Amino acid sequence: MSFIQSYTHHTTVKYIRELASLPTELSFLAVLDSFALLLAGVALLSYLFPENTWDRPDPYRHIWFEKPQVGDNAISNNNQATRDISQMLDKLNKNAVIFWGSQSGTSERLANLLARELSHRFGLETLAADLSDFDPESIMLIPKSKIALFLLSTYGEGDPSDNANSFWAWLDKDNLPSLSGLRYSAFGLGNSNYKHYNRVVDVVDMNLRLAGAEQLLPAGKADDAAGTTEEDFLRWKSELFAFLVNGLNMKESDSQYKPVLSTVYDSSLEQIDLHHGQPDDSGVTGSNESPAKSLLVTNARELFTAAERNCLHLDISLSGQPEMSYKTGDHLGVWPMNPDQEVERLIQAMGVNHLRHVPLSISANDAAISIQFPSPTTITALFRYYVEICAPISRDTLRTISEFAPSPEAKAWLLHLGSDKNIYRDFLDKTHLNIGRLLELAAGKAIWTELPLSFLLENLPRTRPRYYSISSSNVLSPRIISLTILVPSTKLKNNENTVVPGLATGYLLAHSNSRHDVQIAPSHPSNLSYELSGPSGALEGGKIFAQIRHSTFKLPRQPTCPLIMIAAGTGIAPFRAFIAERSRIQTSGVEVGQMILFFGCRHPEYDYIYRDELEALITSLGGKLDIKLAFSRSNRPEKTYVQDKILESKENICRLLGEGASLYVCGRASMAREVGNHVLSVIVEDKGWEEAEGQKWITTMKQTRKWQEDVWG
Repeated sequence: MSFIQSYTHHTTVKYIRELASLPTELSFLAVLDSFALLLAGVALLSYLFPENTWDRPDPYRHIWFEKPQVGDNAISNNNQATRDISQMLDKLNKNAVIFWGSQSGTSERLANLLARELSHRFGLETLAADLSDFDPESIMLIPKSKIALFLLSTYGEGDPSDNANSFWAWLDKDNLPSLSGLRYSAFGLGNSNYKHYNRVVDVVDMNLRLAGAEQLLPAGKADDAAGTTEEDFLRWKSELFAFLVNGLNMKESDSQYKPVLSTVYDSSLEQIDLHHGQPDDSGVTGSNESPAKSLLVTNARELFTAAERNCLHLDISLSGQPEMSYKTGDHLGVWPMNPDQEVERLIQAMGVNHLRHVPLSISANDAAISIQFPSPTTITALFRYYVEICAPISRDTLRTISEFAPSPEAKAWLLHLGSDKNIYRDFLDKTHLNIGRLLELAAGKAIWTELPLSFLLENLPRTRPRYYSISSSNVLSPRIISLTILVPSTKLKNNENTVVPGLATGYLLAHSNSRHDVQIAPSHPSNLSYELSGPSGALEGGKIFAQIRHSTFKLPRQPTCPLIMIAAGTGIAPFRAFIAERSRIQTSGVEVGQMILFFGCRHPEYDYIYRDELEALITSLGGKLDIKLAFSRSNRPEKTYVQDKILESKENICRLLGEGASLYVCGRASMAREVGNHVLSVIVEDKGWEEAEGQKWITTMKQTRKWQEDVWG
């Protein structure tokens, strides 16, 4: 019996006994008074202990959202008869395995590419395996005659990807069994803007060695903050290949493309059976996410007053999807589409205009491989909805694609461009390059008749949703989700007139401008158009495909808990919701804690977003909200950032922390890192601690969810 249930039961019995001794008339009035008091008490307890009432999770809810991990060159659940990786390798006649731990899909994609290249270049039959598909204990059974590689992503506070959690927990055990029979190497994907850069691969590599595993070569590391993930992986891969030749005496041959996927046009298929572009969320939707649905955008407006940049506010209705709901602090994942111009560019370059609507079947050439894309479909649907054809092209892919060049001149140009990373980097700095533009630049109007569609499907990333912090409160707006979206205006070096559009933000900007009730001037010249009506008209009337991702970035349960909120730019999104919700709570007569918001932007006149709302909230909260502003490009003598304001307000910060305040940071990871350093210096000075004591305090704050971060990039 829960606390609330027990309380209600005993209170009811008590009142019944007391009422029995009262006269009839008084008894009736007492019943009414008692019942009202009882309801008020239950309501208050329900609010204070939501985990026992409306927030109590349905233990079977996850079943609605669970889907098997699916990825190119991963084990198909239909073919997987065992969770023992050693048995699976024997069954499939594989002599190497690449375990991937991926949150955004990059590790998964690189593992698949590496598996194919090891097979083609060394005859090393290799399996790319999702870590969650196998019992971690079975790794110790992999014989020494085989090789294990680990491609592992780190995100957040040095955390492993969701699909690597079981492996991570097993490897962290005190009584880890001997792994003396395991030969391995590892590569990590991380971002140096985060404090725990590539922590996952460091910990895994150390624990494997401590358990007696044989490290074939030192772990490699990629740094997304520097934009060098592909080059870092290429360098490590070259070292791995050199070791296979020199250390294991393997024979290396020229790598020629051998498709692992088969694509066949089949006009006998019915249009009704095709996937026309509805989101393929297999392997993307997790237990904390809803399936992707079409949602109506009810309102769009521009938040910036300066012409050179755009910041969109979107209101999105859940009314058409009654099974979807959100909580304050959650995220919304928007499924983008590629612009018409890039779809047409690629179709023309490949010479498949006559096949654009012909049904297309995709199958695997190996029974162990799962198909990454929906089938049957059409090439138009693939290029518009399912493949990120606007993604940057790696130097490795550029060199491989030269095999299919339509002329010797085009091949020579590609090989020269891909011969040196500095040459290629300089080229990218001056050129907006994706797969379609690459084919045009290399061969002009010549048709790439020898370029297989399977090559693109195997080498380009599949389309995934882009996630945005929700800037509305479910208490105030339970069926309308608000988003606050900065539209980047990245310009090329030596070409200020060329702006590289973001995939999702470019789409959402065009979507907003298609509305009759608003016209948002783009911050840069753009002639991009999109199939806004969506596949088979599924998005007509102003809809987008989106899904909710539930977050742990939440307000404290106690409304009296003080809040310290630190944000820059659109990082203010969740705090807009937090403050508005606290204001509503106070209006209902419940006391709320003191709040301080540190907010940084460029200029007080141009990009101080939600200014009127925030000033109104200061008034409505009656002194419970203080806002500290930092403007980095105003007319002040020097730039001011939120971390500078933290030092100016150190007395208030220490006082609120002493009163049990929760601290929140939202924005770019580089900002969050600087904020962490400044809060550390403030608390160390206030407490008279050594830095190590301050670091321990921060760790404890984060472990107890008193310090929360919602950061990116």
